[in-house]
Amino acid sequence: MINSTTNFRVQNWAKLKDKHHRDKQKLFLVEGYHLVNEGLKTGHVKEIITTEKTGKLDVSAEVQVHQVTQDVMQKVSSLATPTKIIGVCYKKDTPVGHSQSIACGNRLLLVDQVHHPGNLGTIIRNAVAFNIDTIVVNNSVDIYNQKVIQASQGMIFHINILKRPIISFITEIKPQGYQIIGTDVKECVPLHTVKPQEKHAILIGNEGEGLSGELFEMCDIRVNIEMNEKCESLNVGVAAGIVMYFLASR
Repeated sequence: MINSTTNFRVQNWAKLKDKHHRDKQKLFLVEGYHLVNEGLKTGHVKEIITTEKTGKLDVSAEVQVHQVTQDVMQKVSSLATPTKIIGVCYKKDTPVGHSQSIACGNRLLLVDQVHHPGNLGTIIRNAVAFNIDTIVVNNSVDIYNQKVIQASQGMIFHINILKRPIISFITEIKPQGYQIIGTDVKECVPLHTVKPQEKHAILIGNEGEGLSGELFEMCDIRVNIEMNEKCESLNVGVAAGIVMYFLASR
């Protein structure tokens, strides 16, 4: 039982609430039984911190389990009311006993300058739901932010996610035959009229500003979601989900 908030392990775990230390240690935290279970399914959990026994989890011998006091859990947790369990997880670009695939697949999602954690988490969850192979994220909120992870409902563990500059990434994939489908409200065609190519990348821009000028010009086609004229726009997470669902069904 770890009962001191000054314990060296506790200090290191608590530092993972900060992006700088997540990047340095190549680790991040997930909180609650559901998220820890999702991490265990994919072999990303390094350690478990808990205030109770872990009978609800299928924990392998490689995963260290540390029972701690409520004071320690409060120190490590990012939540106002801490859960009973936290997982210390390997970042997705860190090997976890097998080689990490960086294969893109045929259906890509490119996310540029999405800054709200709830929006990015929702986009990740939608991407898994609608069979996106790879998400590429640039100039956005950290994907290991606790609010992003919570909003993704653990789907962050179940999809390939790359952090790359979007412009150079598009320059790399266009010669490979990928169709770039941007989202916009001007100079675009209705979503329901589009039949995507087998290899395509959906491009999502900033919550307020949409796509930057250079990315706008790199699109092969730009689409919008037709809706009641009383509604000016949709939340970016909702809009991305509609576009992914529709294009997956074509």
